[in-house]
Amino acid sequence: MERILNSTNAAHIGRKIERVRRLRGFSQTQLGDKLGISKQAVSKLEQTEKLDDEKIKKVADALEVTEEGLKNYHEERVLYNTINFYDTSGVSASGICSNNIENLNTFDIHQAMSLYEKLLAVEKNKVDKLRSKKPGNQ
Repeated sequence: MERILNSTNAAHIGRKIERVRRLRGFSQTQLGDKLGISKQAVSKLEQTEKLDDEKIKKVADALEVTEEGLKNYHEERVLYNTINFYDTSGVSASGICSNNIENLNTFDIHQAMSLYEKLLAVEKNKVDKLRSKKPGNQ
């Protein structure tokens, strides 16, 4: 019996183009502008099962990926590599796209330290109360 492959891992190049386009953050309109075609033509391209190498190269260039990367795209590989990168590198994903995110911290460092010290004191008081309620301490 034939094994059914995940649609993003099958030889269907159009689906791979769509997945990579989405991962790269491009809309169909943006990709179309880079390729010099309409949004509707991009939609049709993403429904195409096979493309010639020249067309794949143009699409890969527009998506800013390698031709081989587009042809050999596997969603599971992307997830595996992403998870392993963050697990082994000591890098957190919190800084991704930080150039587009404003710093929402409105405290200066002294206010933050003061707040932290107050919270720490509250937690120490809770611990002291719990210790004093232990059966051996009464």
